[in-house]
Amino acid sequence: MKAILSINPGGPDTLQLKDIDAPIPGPEEVRIRIRACGVNYPDTLIIEDKYQFRPDRPFSPGGEVAGEIDAIGSEVLSHKVGDRVIGHLGWGGMAEQAITTPDKCMPIPDGMKDYEAAAFMFTYGTSYHALKQRGNLQAGETLLVLGAAGGVGLAAVELGKAMGANVIAAASTEEKVALAVSRGASKGIVYPKGPFDKTQTKELSKLFKEAVGSKGANVIYDAIGGSYAEASLRSIAWEGRFLVVGFPSGIPSIPLNLPLLKGCQIAGVFWGSFCERQPVENTQNVHELYELFKGKKIRPYVSARYPLAESSQAIKDLSERRAMGKIVVTMDD
Repeated sequence: MKAILSINPGGPDTLQLKDIDAPIPGPEEVRIRIRACGVNYPDTLIIEDKYQFRPDRPFSPGGEVAGEIDAIGSEVLSHKVGDRVIGHLGWGGMAEQAITTPDKCMPIPDGMKDYEAAAFMFTYGTSYHALKQRGNLQAGETLLVLGAAGGVGLAAVELGKAMGANVIAAASTEEKVALAVSRGASKGIVYPKGPFDKTQTKELSKLFKEAVGSKGANVIYDAIGGSYAEASLRSIAWEGRFLVVGFPSGIPSIPLNLPLLKGCQIAGVFWGSFCERQPVENTQNVHELYELFKGKKIRPYVSARYPLAESSQAIKDLSERRAMGKIVVTMDD
């Protein structure tokens, strides 16, 4: 089978397309014939040894796949060959076949295409857990989304709208803001490129405050980090909830007098750990997400699809923040 491999640490250009042996599932494993693989921010980190997990090389990036099961272990009773599934791998997804366990396979809903399925669970799973469990978002509240045109950000916009919130989208270009508004935001703002000094941070804070109104944002979804975190936190409402989702602009430093003065909470969002620690709650979340999809309240926005041989370009587009919505790598039959 063909696979994109990280043989040495480095950026996307170090990845190589190779022919390797197809993996054989163990007694409690399944093998997925991969049709599409979602590209996510951890893929940009794991190939450079900057992620929290460091698999032995050579390995294939890609932790979110869609396809059908083509082989099962002797002890697997919950799945059968031919089942269409979304699979969670950690890594190994930019390949024609991959191994995982049955508990990390979820059925693909009727009407969802393979490339949509590969763009679904990481983004909507993360954002729904963020807004529901960590942010306790309520109908009628104001939600400010930073990075609103990215994968998780756009999912947060759609979910916020579906949950009855007033969604304010913040992104780096007019085009990205327009996309977020088309997916459910009531309005949007374009923020400048950071990092910022103290004066610039205060100016950016004014921009956020004007956008969310005098009462402030009840929930802030921060998928950007860096200097944007403090600036947005200054626009939070009394007893608001600030959601820490990602750091493509760097890990921020927050003056802790701000949470004190605002009476607000800063809540970390780690969806992968939530899935492992609270599987019952996660299963319920997935059921609710599928219902939202069936009701046409949410739908993955895939802005680009690349063949397997061009996986390095797909990862590069994401790392250089050119992507809107999700990028997906598709396999040739």
